Amino acid sequence: MTHRERLLTSLNHKEPDRVPIDLASTQVTGISLTAYTNLRSCLGLPEQQPVICDRIQQIVLPHDEVYAKFGIDTRGLCPVMNHTDFDDRQDGELLRHVDEWSFTYQRHKKTGLWYDLVKHPLDAEMITADEVVAYQFPRGDEPRRIAGLRKQAEQFRNSGYAVVLKSACAGLFEMLIRIRGMQNAMLDLILNQKIAALILDGVLRYKLEYWDMALAELGDLVDVLAEGDDFGTQTSQLISLETWRQMIKPRQQELIQSIRGKAPAAKLFFHSCGMIRPFLPEFIDMGIDIINPVHITAAGMQPKELKKDFGSEVVFWGGGINTQETLPHGTPDQVKQEVKRLLDIWAPHGGYVFNTIHNIQADVPPENIVAMFEAVHEFFL
Repeated sequence: MTHRERLLTSLNHKEPDRVPIDLASTQVTGISLTAYTNLRSCLGLPEQQPVICDRIQQIVLPHDEVYAKFGIDTRGLCPVMNHTDFDDRQDGELLRHVDEWSFTYQRHKKTGLWYDLVKHPLDAEMITADEVVAYQFPRGDEPRRIAGLRKQAEQFRNSGYAVVLKSACAGLFEMLIRIRGMQNAMLDLILNQKIAALILDGVLRYKLEYWDMALAELGDLVDVLAEGDDFGTQTSQLISLETWRQMIKPRQQELIQSIRGKAPAAKLFFHSCGMIRPFLPEFIDMGIDIINPVHITAAGMQPKELKKDFGSEVVFWGGGINTQETLPHGTPDQVKQEVKRLLDIWAPHGGYVFNTIHNIQADVPPENIVAMFEAVHEFFL
């Protein structure tokens, strides 16, 4: 099978020759700069500066020799967005950046592993509708966001890889939090719904503009379209189903329907961290094909139950190893054992793509990364 054939077979709930493997096709399935630098050294590869596809998280695009080493089946397209378009200003030991949404980020120049969001543009406790209307939402349909991506997509397709295109900003709920701050956003959803609705509608407009433009140019070349919104914690949900149904779901449905209408053959990937099991039936009803990161260490997210209850209706993309404990702190043998145990659950009948639970972080030993990918290939020998 080609890489693309392998992925499409699994996405259609059939068993390929082995499970497809993803690395860095999105900003939530990747590897940090520090971990990647250490991995190249472990593999005996010379130092080489990678492309940073997410400056905030310091997530990189691996080089071709690393993709080839581990048999990675996917390739991602990276639009220009607030996590890629950067103008750092040094302030003592800190690097600061104000992006197109007027978010202020900073990290320590020497020791910071990622950027922290330290200033929200509409962070006053009480704001008016006029202040929201006056806020300058970026435009999603600026041509620069997808400049050069069609040529890149054609190269990936012609080389036999599955092509993934990600959104140009975080989810509706997440963006509300970034614009207002966590406390204000949570209170708005209950006590000041007019303000929350105005902001959510502004973010939705941006997303619709982006996807309209991107799919008109790239829709015939992409296999997976990546969206998302984080609703879960390690033990529960950030907001109730009732609040989600009232404030978020109608806008997500509009977005999903718009995307599906412009790229009906592509599969819709949806990233949502944490304990999201209560949302899954409605995610599936809305037309979501793929769930990521499959946070199997969160309450209620046991792999056997997820596969049994939803495995015929949705693809699980991730959940291949415990990224919080086993991958950073286990031995290579423990890593291999866990990967193979989880593949016993996920692999039957297709509907699975191997990846970690979210990005590979800086503290992960490179030997464990090698062992993880080796285990996937060994499982199918």
